[in-house]
Amino acid sequence: MTTLMVADDHPLFRDAIGAVIAAGLPGTRLLEADSLARALEEAERHEEALDLLLLDLNLPDAEGLDGLCRLREVLPGLPVAILSAEQDRRTVLAAIDMGAVGYIPKSTPRDDLLAALRQLLEGQIYLPPQVMRRPPPAHPAPAVTGAAAPDPRLTGLTDKQLEVLELLSRGASNKGIARELNVAETTVKTHVSAILRKLGVASRVQAVLLAGELDLARYRAGRRSG
Repeated sequence: MTTLMVADDHPLFRDAIGAVIAAGLPGTRLLEADSLARALEEAERHEEALDLLLLDLNLPDAEGLDGLCRLREVLPGLPVAILSAEQDRRTVLAAIDMGAVGYIPKSTPRDDLLAALRQLLEGQIYLPPQVMRRPPPAHPAPAVTGAAAPDPRLTGLTDKQLEVLELLSRGASNKGIARELNVAETTVKTHVSAILRKLGVASRVQAVLLAGELDLARYRAGRRSG
């Protein structure tokens, strides 16, 4: 049986999330906590059975990322994902850097929320699509004559690896990518390992963020048209 915990101090929100999970992930056991202290108590009690903890960033006894930091200290092996109204890119990336396995905005539509939970329960990392997109430059560079040379980290990837990286950037899991490309999941894992090595990054999240910074979609479009 899959066991989830929702740590949020708003009972109506916990009820709403519980209803979504009950309908979309039948058979899931749901634990609830209205404070960090309660979440720690319940998580330690059910540590072996707990598959994922969904943590709000503003509990009565923990503000911001303090709750995540405390959970990571006490239960470093417990997968924790942030479920918050806060959508600032820096906060999202800071949470991932501190060990969160995902970040789900509370404004996420029902079907997308369930897809994110399934992805997290499969052991993948989930980031909201707006974080995966390339952020606009603070100071746009002046126009220059001629096209800029593509980044060698992208040119070193094969067409199939670029396709896999683009699917990763959309939040797809290995299983989802395998289904999309009609290949074995082990083949996807091989591609992902090669992508991480060629990009010089250590994780899927870093690969996705770098793909956004390097404007992967534009590069792929240019490579196809060329």
